[in-house]
Amino acid sequence: MSTSYEVISSYMTENIRRAMLLVDSGERSDITEVRLRSDRPVTYIYPDRICYLSANGIPEQNITSRTIIISPADIRKIVDLLCHYSLHTHSKELSDGCFVIENGIRVGAAGTYSSASNSLMKDFNALNFRISRAVKGCADKIFSSLFGRNILICGGVNSGKTTILRDLCRQFGNLCKVTLIDERNEISAVIGGSPRQDVGIMTDVLVGCSRAEGINSAVRTLSPDYIFCDEISEISDAKAMLQAFGCGVRFAASMHAASYRELIGREVFKELNDVGFFDHAVFLKGSDRPSVIAEIRRLKNDF
Repeated sequence: MSTSYEVISSYMTENIRRAMLLVDSGERSDITEVRLRSDRPVTYIYPDRICYLSANGIPEQNITSRTIIISPADIRKIVDLLCHYSLHTHSKELSDGCFVIENGIRVGAAGTYSSASNSLMKDFNALNFRISRAVKGCADKIFSSLFGRNILICGGVNSGKTTILRDLCRQFGNLCKVTLIDERNEISAVIGGSPRQDVGIMTDVLVGCSRAEGINSAVRTLSPDYIFCDEISEISDAKAMLQAFGCGVRFAASMHAASYRELIGREVFKELNDVGFFDHAVFLKGSDRPSVIAEIRRLKNDF
């Protein structure tokens, strides 16, 4: 299977692809985002620095005459590739401003939304390829100490929540029946009906539905022991989780919250915490050390 970096390069125009493939493997390994902005440089985001891609394949921290500048035509060509030259079959992505490609890579888009009732993005001016990585073993500590509990993974932007959840799903899914609600296909990277990421041999994957819809469907039809879902944020998520828990299903989920103080301010967390839903919250260190656990905090004291 191609690396995420190679997948991203395959969507680029020829001049950008050529330069990307010249980049040394060591320089590729820590990239978290490849950002393209019309009439501005190809930008590589690292945990500790920002660099600009040069034509000779060297990410440089200063803009020089060698720096590759993205043209509006480059952006249009890449969007065509993301849509496989069929814009009308990608209305959901054009409405959401987000594509998901191989390896679970999420591509965020910026542009102008149409004024129609089902507003679609057009006149794209920027694309952000977020590199997805599978880090087997990063959830070992959580798995060994919290199996059988309701677990909440917490962290800020680019802290590795999805990476941790994917590895935890793999480990749980090798031992019990798991349903993964993968709304944006970022965790499992299902292509042609098969997950390209290892999410466990007994894991069923629901892609493209909302979390609440997926949870309700899983309880009705798949009899899971555990349900995994990413980025819970709506009261409808909480209500579906509570209903499923009443049917004997346990959960592992993630939520955007860099600290306990931030977590308790989330309305959806309050809805669940008021009834003692989650046993533990796992807080991650942050974008400078993605997928690294900072704290495992007990939320219930009844065991």
